[in-house]
Amino acid sequence: MTTQTVVPYAEITSLEGRDLGFTDWFEITQDRVNTFADAVDDHQWIHVEPERATAESPFGGPIAHGFLSLSLATKFWSDLCDVEGVKTKVNYGLDKVRFVSPVAVGAKVRMNAVIAEVTEVKGNGYQLAVDHTFEVEGSERPAVITRSLYRFYA
Repeated sequence: MTTQTVVPYAEITSLEGRDLGFTDWFEITQDRVNTFADAVDDHQWIHVEPERATAESPFGGPIAHGFLSLSLATKFWSDLCDVEGVKTKVNYGLDKVRFVSPVAVGAKVRMNAVIAEVTEVKGNGYQLAVDHTFEVEGSERPAVITRSLYRFYA
């Protein structure tokens, strides 16, 4: 079970260097892949045609879009961390993203987060640079590695 780290805004700098651990496992279903395909208008057959993907793709079946896996960072980050006493929370962007290995439909993924840096920003705020690693259950290689940036304003 995921343990959420909750800190008051006044103690946000104490997060630097902290490993927040892992989220719970989350299954990637064909329905979720299809919904994502509709949302981003990417209906490539390796994602949405299970029979063809099983027969023709080098992955042995349908796989999730890389950006679907990456988009789970929003859910997973909220599961792992919260800063209390802020007026605004902003997903500021990404410094680096690598799609290391595919995520098969039916696989379970989880995310680890390590707070690499906490820096002060204009407007009475702090920016957290967070290293995320998305794991696939049973796989030695991660699916996605990224550094995400989050801002918190009091």
